[in-house]
Amino acid sequence: MKNPLESETFINAPIEIVWDLWTNPKHIAKWNNMTDEWHTPIAENDLRVGGRLFLRMEMKDGSDGFDYTCIYDDVVVNKKISHTTSDNRKTEVLFLVIEDGVRLTETFEPESKTPLDIQKDFCQSIIDNFKAYVEKTM
Repeated sequence: MKNPLESETFINAPIEIVWDLWTNPKHIAKWNNMTDEWHTPIAENDLRVGGRLFLRMEMKDGSDGFDYTCIYDDVVVNKKISHTTSDNRKTEVLFLVIEDGVRLTETFEPESKTPLDIQKDFCQSIIDNFKAYVEKTM
């Protein structure tokens, strides 16, 4: 990976639940937001090597939005997911089982147009929303 950025959190839940909520499209649509003003009205996930993840993220008021598409390079159930985005950037998500839960780490190649701190904050906010969603769902 070129100049990767990393975001991380600890989730107090069993790996099977963390994995399911991270990969199941009906759940992705509920947590994949950076703030309450955003939502993910479309989430499609074909979780296998060569499969595609498609997310449509939009402001709830319709003023902004974008598509996120990637192809899976590696999937190891309950351990690792790596993919390549439609603009050819790499991402890896690791799920490490530790005492009382799971450490989730996402490492990704940043894109060139947006400042790095904004990209890192964006990723961290989504991971933080995921953590909150998992712990609330349990």
